[in-house]
Amino acid sequence: MNLQKDKYIIVEIIPTHSQSEKGFIAQLSALKLHGIQLQERFDYRVENKWIENEDLKNMISYDKEDFTYVNNIYFILEKFRHWAKDYPLILIEDTYTLDYLKDLPNKKELIYPYLQMDYSMDVFDKIQKKYQLQPSNHLVDLIYEAIIMEGNKKEK
Repeated sequence: MNLQKDKYIIVEIIPTHSQSEKGFIAQLSALKLHGIQLQERFDYRVENKWIENEDLKNMISYDKEDFTYVNNIYFILEKFRHWAKDYPLILIEDTYTLDYLKDLPNKKELIYPYLQMDYSMDVFDKIQKKYQLQPSNHLVDLIYEAIIMEGNKKEK
């Protein structure tokens, strides 16, 4: 896939459990892109009352005004399925993310080969350093900026 020209979606999921049969999606952020042109954002969270883990509640308490909140734990994935259509999905993480998205027929692949990086626990620190990016709560935005920077490097 050519991230500078093709249509695709960058996806970040924050689940309540690492296994989909034991949890649900607490937050899903995604950017629909055509090349490096942002087409649309998808930023959804479940209402806090559905999340029992206090650490998780605190972890996703940032930028509250940027998210659409839903009162149904199944709604986010169903809404995303319709929103994503048949766009390929570019993933930030591939274990629990693949598990939660397993019923979507979309092509799925990790972002890191496109950035000439390997996944690691500190990959976002490495991305920020490599592309000289400011920290962000929105990991999809960091990936988007890195894709733009990577494309700029190839044009030179």
